[in-house]
Amino acid sequence: MKTNVLYIEDDQDIGAWTHQYLEERNYAVTWLRSGDGAVEAARTCQLVILDVMLPGLDGFTIGKRLKKEYPELPILMLSARTSIDDKLQGLDFADDYVTKPFHPDELIARMEILLRRSGSVSEESLQLGHLSVFPPDNRIVNRDTGEEITLTGKQYHIFAYLLRHLGQIMTKEQMYEAVWGDPYIDGDKTLMVHIRHLREKLEIDPAAPRIIETIRGVGYRVKA
Repeated sequence: MKTNVLYIEDDQDIGAWTHQYLEERNYAVTWLRSGDGAVEAARTCQLVILDVMLPGLDGFTIGKRLKKEYPELPILMLSARTSIDDKLQGLDFADDYVTKPFHPDELIARMEILLRRSGSVSEESLQLGHLSVFPPDNRIVNRDTGEEITLTGKQYHIFAYLLRHLGQIMTKEQMYEAVWGDPYIDGDKTLMVHIRHLREKLEIDPAAPRIIETIRGVGYRVKA
C-alpha cells in the first residue's frame, strides 16, 4: 500500500518536479498550490510537506492549523527561507525543516525518518526470491545476509518501474521512455547495460537471473 503524502507548494516548476519524483518513489501525492482545503486533504494522509511562502495564508499558519487538527501527523517544512528565526518558527510545530535547494534523496530520507517515527511505514514486504522489498521506498534487503542493497538512481528507477508493473512483461521501449523520458532508439544498449549492473546487485547468479527475467525479443519482467 502506498503512503499518502499531502504536498503544499505554489511554485509550479518545483512542485511538478517534486511531485513526479515522489510518485516515482511509490508515494501517493496530493498536491495543493495553496493552503485552501489542506485540513480536509490531510485527513487521509500520513505526512505533510509544506512550503512557507504560499498565496493567502502562509505555511506557518497552515502548519499550525494542521498540527492542531492532527497532532500526530508529521509535518516537514520545505522552504527557501533559511534564517535561524524562520527555522525556529517552523520547528515550533513542524517535525523537520529542509531548506531549498535540496537533494531529492535527502528529502526521501527525512520523510522516511518521520514516517518510521510516527509508525506510518508498514514493514510488510514483497518477497522476491532471496530479497525482501519494503514499501513505500522499495528498500531492498538480502534475507540471506541481512544486508541492505543500495541502487544507483537509474537502477532504482528501472527496478521501481518493473515493481509497479509486477508480473507484467514490459517492453524495452516502455521502460526506456519511462526512465529516461526520451524515445527509445532501436539498437541502443543503454537499458541492457543498466539491467546487467542491476542484476549483479540483485541476483544470486546474474548469468541465470531469477528476479529480473528477460523476455527474448520483447523486454523484461519481475515475476510476482
